[in-house]
Amino acid sequence: MQNLINNQWCIAERPDGNVKITDFEMREVQVPTLNGGEFLLKTHYLNLAPVMRMYMQGISVAGEKPLSIGDVIHGRGVAQIIDSKHPDYQVGDVVQGQIGWQTYKISTGTKRERFYKMPRRGLSYSLGVSQLGMTGFSAYCGFIKCGFPKAGDVVLVSGAGGGVGSIVTQIAKILGCKVIGISGGKEKCDFVKSLGADSVIDYKNEDVAKRINELASDGLDIYFDNVGGETLVAALNNLAMNSRVVLCGSISEYMLDEPFGPTNYTNLRSTNSSLNGFFVYNHETDFQEAEEKLAKWIIDGLIKVKEDIIVGFKNMPNGLQNLYAGKNQGVALCKILDDSELIFD
Repeated sequence: MQNLINNQWCIAERPDGNVKITDFEMREVQVPTLNGGEFLLKTHYLNLAPVMRMYMQGISVAGEKPLSIGDVIHGRGVAQIIDSKHPDYQVGDVVQGQIGWQTYKISTGTKRERFYKMPRRGLSYSLGVSQLGMTGFSAYCGFIKCGFPKAGDVVLVSGAGGGVGSIVTQIAKILGCKVIGISGGKEKCDFVKSLGADSVIDYKNEDVAKRINELASDGLDIYFDNVGGETLVAALNNLAMNSRVVLCGSISEYMLDEPFGPTNYTNLRSTNSSLNGFFVYNHETDFQEAEEKLAKWIIDGLIKVKEDIIVGFKNMPNGLQNLYAGKNQGVALCKILDDSELIFD
């Protein structure tokens, strides 16, 4: 394992608005020799998610130390162990976890890195950063454990063409709900429709508040929020009795200078509704259930795998740019090496 070069994307500048190429710096460093209790990971896939811009701004999202200028950008990925001096991690194991934006990583398997060994299911290991990773777990745990869906519920999903939203849309249909998706532009709305959504609102070309009122005349039983902002306000104006609002993400607010506050939150009171904050790592005890259920639905053809793949580590910054521009369909990720380059005994 000598003379391996680790390519890393590091923070060059704090983002202002959407990320720019000049916000990133590519660095090459020598991979050091392993010490006792360490193992060496070779990266195959890396996730692309809105939270990564927040990391670049120096915001601590999950209690980790904020990143400084020059630090490697945080991010989950799928990697194979190619050398090990750790008793619990063997050469050939494929794991998903906190890899960071780099092509190799030496680790001791700390709790903070949240590594999970991926079972061999005959499915692509890329799913470890999409449907069978934190994106899928966010959809499953957020919707099932916070939304408490039941057959016949009217469900509104914002960001329905994105990673989490596209999976929530399909889970809701599996469970017998009526689904209204919100997405931007004809192509993405057609994609959401192909996932089984009963109706789709095009926020770029339609009056979202008016369309929610028309499509959910008896009110919303569940609103799964990925965008926040005025879409959240519109949803809160259309709640059924005992409805559930799940706050998973707020991408429309991430680039605002001032925090957004809904003016109509008291509608929750008059409808006996609940507003649930959701953070995926608070549901670690549910991850095994989520992985098993999602894998079965994929194998049974009930969930369509839709990955928006950027090819090549050098293109990671472009992939994050595209995400904030709303160009992705499904889960956004970068392929560094594909499954054919995994080595098993």
